Amino acid sequence: MIQPDKVIIADDHPLFRQALLETLKSKLAQTKWLEAETVNELNTLLSSDSDADLLLLDLNIPGAHGFNTLVHVRKHFPQIPVVIVSAYEDNDTINNAMNYGASGFVPKSTPVETIFEAIRQVLQGGLWTPASLNDSNQESKSDMADRISSLTQQQYKILMMFAQGMLNKQIAYDLSVSEATIKAHATAIFRKLNVRNRTQAVIALGQLDLSESNFAGELSDKK
Repeated sequence: MIQPDKVIIADDHPLFRQALLETLKSKLAQTKWLEAETVNELNTLLSSDSDADLLLLDLNIPGAHGFNTLVHVRKHFPQIPVVIVSAYEDNDTINNAMNYGASGFVPKSTPVETIFEAIRQVLQGGLWTPASLNDSNQESKSDMADRISSLTQQQYKILMMFAQGMLNKQIAYDLSVSEATIKAHATAIFRKLNVRNRTQAVIALGQLDLSESNFAGELSDKK
């Protein structure tokens, strides 16, 4: 098997992350493993380690909004294949993830040995989904995905801050820029998303969120 030089794991479950790492490290002893528990930490790692060979991504890490993190990563770091490792196991979520550019989707209920097999297949240039997956003919939300993926990294970061309810003044302070700069970015964001204000922008962002029923299942799994 190909020994990757560097792999990023973005997951906020310490126990799952450590269990997965223990197994993978025994098989990929030469690989450097980088860990992120939030979207902000992931973005920092992607900026400093854009030469990573693989990203293992939990769709529901803090700061994520459904498939938006996946869409953003595939747009700005297309050289990094992404394998979704998630508590979601329904066909719609898996099919959407693959449509949005994931190279693999592994439910967390999957045996660790099978997760390793999925990683091996993706590193060799293939795709991997559960054998039980049934193809869905659902309509893709590709138009909004394309619009969101057209945002620059700074614009995407500001959109995430809008979603958190932060004021322009707060965002400007956090990013060490002027409030006028944030307003200029906001105008560009609204134009790219074809919306008129930040409320509509956040609603547009929500189009790529995971379903309420799936989210409830994820919360149940975390208890």
